[in-house]
Amino acid sequence: MSRIDVQSLNLSAADKVLCRDLSFSLNFKESWGLLGKNGAGKTSLIHSIAGLREFNSGTIKLNDANIKELRRSELAREIGILFQDGLETLPSTVLETVMLGRHPHVQSLFKDDSNDIAIAQKALADFSLQDIQDRQINSLSGGEKQRVAIAMLTTQSPNMYLLDEPSNHLDIAYQMDILNTLLRRLTEQNAGMLMATHDINLAARFCKKFILLFENGETLCGAVKRFLTKKIYPEPMGVKFIKWKLMAARFSFLHKKYNEEIKRNR
Repeated sequence: MSRIDVQSLNLSAADKVLCRDLSFSLNFKESWGLLGKNGAGKTSLIHSIAGLREFNSGTIKLNDANIKELRRSELAREIGILFQDGLETLPSTVLETVMLGRHPHVQSLFKDDSNDIAIAQKALADFSLQDIQDRQINSLSGGEKQRVAIAMLTTQSPNMYLLDEPSNHLDIAYQMDILNTLLRRLTEQNAGMLMATHDINLAARFCKKFILLFENGETLCGAVKRFLTKKIYPEPMGVKFIKWKLMAARFSFLHKKYNEEIKRNR
């Protein structure tokens, strides 16, 4: 089973310290939320873990191997990343784009494997993309492109999912449906997840552990319940921890009402 170990990581951008002496382990089946204000370093940290960005010092290991010593093909079979900026505009259809997720596993460059096609078709079905699978990517809305990007990621079938603002461009109904589907796929794969988000409610709903990035490079890591029971400790989003539980409860109530309304209108 896969595991990512971050040990004594120091990361900065220009002269700004993003995190100082950060250590945590992401194991298979675990779901972590990464929270912080804009510019706190969430994207930089995710890119560093994926081996896409240099860091100042410390180590990042994948299954006890230093990521700096692994080939890109090895990393791609183990780690999948959903970029905050979404999909590039590619001259391809939805199906062709989702099939790109199988690239780290392909046996032939000249013929698509039937198993790879089946995996891609399942991802299209999971994220309600079958009806637009023949459309060009450049004809899609922002929300449709985000669903395609997530489908492509699940088609990759990595053991570790790094998600940078997965709810970007998605309306409230799709946010919950897509993330619930994604979490189900992770459970089926026994995969781990690190999700960067601005939405405290989404993080509290889908993650069991948090990493908090502060503006001065300080960090906090631990179980969600540790933070939800704090009374006055200030957190990176500029509110108090005592409010988190109330906001999460409010969100759950609104989501329940929203689903009831959808069912009544069907």
